[in-house]
Amino acid sequence: MVKGKRKPFEEIKDMVRRHRKVLNVGCGGCVSVCYAGGMKEVNILNEQLRASFKQEDVPFIIDAYTVERQCNQDLLAELDNVAPKYEAMLSMACGAGCQYLAERFPGIPVYPAINTMFIGVDKEIGLFEERCRACGSCVLGLTGGICPVTRCAKSLFNGPCGGTNQTSCEVSKDIPCAWYDIYFRLKEIGQLDNILRVREPMQWKNTTRGVFVQEGYEERFAPKEKGGISKLLDRIH
Repeated sequence: MVKGKRKPFEEIKDMVRRHRKVLNVGCGGCVSVCYAGGMKEVNILNEQLRASFKQEDVPFIIDAYTVERQCNQDLLAELDNVAPKYEAMLSMACGAGCQYLAERFPGIPVYPAINTMFIGVDKEIGLFEERCRACGSCVLGLTGGICPVTRCAKSLFNGPCGGTNQTSCEVSKDIPCAWYDIYFRLKEIGQLDNILRVREPMQWKNTTRGVFVQEGYEERFAPKEKGGISKLLDRIH
């Protein structure tokens, strides 16, 4: 599922500062599940914006509307009679949803309130880990269901590399070697011959597997030892 994280408050505020009547559109899909852009998060952001502009004595009206999914034009149709009443809209959906909203209402500025992080899984409440980079060339059927693009620090289609340190990656002893895990998964399911099948390499970008803690959950995952959240994230890789 797509994981998103709310943009910094000041960045959002600067985007809507020139407008006096804004509609904040939430999404009941992926970003709602990861506590970033559902009805609750829309209302929280709206209250923060109202309070901040009030302190500056700036007239500002912001309303809330949450659709089931912003990535579906049929579901955006319910905004057809609502959106024209506003000078601008905030989108609390992923980048795809924000673009679709802007496409539906080309005459109204649409600003993203969410940073789309990755396609991932829920490790715990408020803690998310990348599992898919949407590379367009999925090899999970050949690697025992373990993604070498997100799990391997080098995103190697053909592995392991020469830096394997028994069960760990040469990047850090706290990072499991993806190809070590792939080898034993393939062996377990009787498909070890797959590891000998050479696949054409691709030029990967942003190859560090993403992990993030949703705002408001930092204390839940902050280890007591020195290093804080960053050390925790290193461990779970």
